Amino acid sequence: MSTRPEPLFPLFAGLETLTGVGPKTAQHFAALGVIAPRDLLFTLPQSGIDRQLLETVAGAHFPTTLTVAVTVGKHTPARTKGGAYRIHVEDAQTSFQLVFFHARGDFWQRSLPEGSRRIVSGRVELFDSIPQMVHPDFMVPESEADTIPAFEPVYPLTHGVTQKLMYKATRGALALIPQMDEWIDPSQLAKEDWPDFTTATQTAHAPQSLRDIAASAPARARLAYDELLAHQITLALARQVERRKKGRAAHATGVLQANVLKSLPYKPTGAQSRAIAEITADMATDQRMNRLLQGDVGAGKTLVAFMALLAAVEAGGQGVLMAPTEILARQHLQGLRPLAESAGVVLEILTGRDKGAERAAKLAALERGDIHVLVGTHAVFQESVVFHDLRLAVVDEQHRFGVRQRLELGRKGRQADVLVMTATPIPRSLALAQYGDMDVSVLDEKPPGRKPIQTVLISTDRYDQVIDRLRAAIADGRQCYWVCPLVEESEVSDLTAAEERFKRLRAALGEGVVGLVHGQMPPAEKDAGMLAFQRGETKLLVATTVIEVGVDVPNASIMVIERAESFGLAQLHQLRGRVGRGSAASSCLLMYQNPLTQTGRQRLEVLRETEDGFVIAETDLKMRGTGDLIGTAQSGVPRFKVADLEKQAALMAVAQSDARALLNTDPELTSTRGQAARLLLWLMRQDEAIRLISVG
Repeated sequence: MSTRPEPLFPLFAGLETLTGVGPKTAQHFAALGVIAPRDLLFTLPQSGIDRQLLETVAGAHFPTTLTVAVTVGKHTPARTKGGAYRIHVEDAQTSFQLVFFHARGDFWQRSLPEGSRRIVSGRVELFDSIPQMVHPDFMVPESEADTIPAFEPVYPLTHGVTQKLMYKATRGALALIPQMDEWIDPSQLAKEDWPDFTTATQTAHAPQSLRDIAASAPARARLAYDELLAHQITLALARQVERRKKGRAAHATGVLQANVLKSLPYKPTGAQSRAIAEITADMATDQRMNRLLQGDVGAGKTLVAFMALLAAVEAGGQGVLMAPTEILARQHLQGLRPLAESAGVVLEILTGRDKGAERAAKLAALERGDIHVLVGTHAVFQESVVFHDLRLAVVDEQHRFGVRQRLELGRKGRQADVLVMTATPIPRSLALAQYGDMDVSVLDEKPPGRKPIQTVLISTDRYDQVIDRLRAAIADGRQCYWVCPLVEESEVSDLTAAEERFKRLRAALGEGVVGLVHGQMPPAEKDAGMLAFQRGETKLLVATTVIEVGVDVPNASIMVIERAESFGLAQLHQLRGRVGRGSAASSCLLMYQNPLTQTGRQRLEVLRETEDGFVIAETDLKMRGTGDLIGTAQSGVPRFKVADLEKQAALMAVAQSDARALLNTDPELTSTRGQAARLLLWLMRQDEAIRLISVG
């Protein structure tokens, strides 16, 4: 079944197959993402115009769109070329003017003779206190009144595509929908009282009022669910294929894990213990593990990941921990070294820096199995890196690695298990859209002893007070971060650039005290700047958001974020998590520029009220929407034409359980509903999924 089913052929033909669409127009449509009639089905009206027939224009609030029956009166031709040609008309109660520009010859005399009756519909405005309808949208004889829609759908348009053309083209596409069986679970359909697919599409394209355009209208909700269901079936198929891949049961003895737990100065949180148990149980089955470990800033993901790596070693294998940058890889190494010593396992690092004899020695030890746990950057993807027996790959910070790299890493070991760690609390709806193929463990408790971070809102006018506060903290032996919004001074924006800020702070606090790192620096320079700060050689680090992920300096206790209103909440939360890692009381100063908008203030206040990343992420999603929240382009979150992830988060969760349940009872999609689901996948262009079925 890897060829498109015949009933869908017309929907996937060229747009030129629709009446009124030629090759040129088809090119214009492409700008809207419309390349086949199928795409028109999901290009829904975004608003509508009420064209109910009224008795008169008298008493209306102008300007507005009105539809009335009129008797045509006197014509007043234009006095200049291209000037206004006016026709006096009368409705049941009053008179007004129809106005046309660029009138040619006696065209209007012939088509609207004096004394004739017409129904006209269009926008009426007052001009010199006389109502005027300029170039009516509709002018028809009374016998054709029904050709004017009572409520006209308004579509998104692009250059070269008019409302009339859009209306006609969508009607053409609707006529091509074939007879299809139902793919939604019958009980879900009944519970929501949704129409079938054909009725839903027809209704969504023929709204009777603005109510029918809302996302919650049954026809629209149904189509949104169809999109989400197709997406979740794709993810569930990927998960099923992953799970069918034989894994190797890694039976942990618990001996090494026990040694580490004994050496810890604290007891793991309930969430950590639960996650360790879930992961160890996954690894013990003979199915490949594909799990996401999601934890807030400072929730203790590293310990959980290391326990998983130990389970791999206990089972006689090796583990690898992949970090997105050299700095993070070295930091993991520092953090894990004492744990590895207490367990008696050999821990090594491999990055692009390893060269020559030293590198060769590491590679040989890895291939012999003398290195138990390897920490590395993407350098471990290279051909020359061969493991003796890789059982588990842990990937830190998912969004820097695509699904492709995840699979590559899995190939390094025969059926290696994969654990992905992310420190970005993702609202449930987005987590389902992005990681729906994975099983998820969530760390939602903070380990004991983490001091709360005091968060303060302060306006940029109080710059000098902030400097005094930093000066005092530095004199006290503390370190601080100063995060700038942009790197180079750009005319367009008055956001202070890092270079400028660095110079000012260095002048205020003294040479050698202030360091600088930003995204445009050569990697070696950036590493050196970070390292100097980690070692305590510089006391204040001026940085762009490159420090958002993972830098760990326990002595840093103040975080200043300049122009905080220009950041996303989730990002501010990540940045704030860089302090409060040591024993000192820490604070985060959110500097904003006046005047701050109402929502701007509300957003920053959320951070002052809570340190719970999940609460913050949900709020951010409500206030900013999906695209901004994670930069949709690189986030792996699909774009939906009808479904709205913010408003329909609950539907996404239902779609996930519906998709998984369907594949549990019908893994090959051969039942009547399974066959219908295949049709849905074709309809929603989920080619990836179709390939998975045919492979499976």
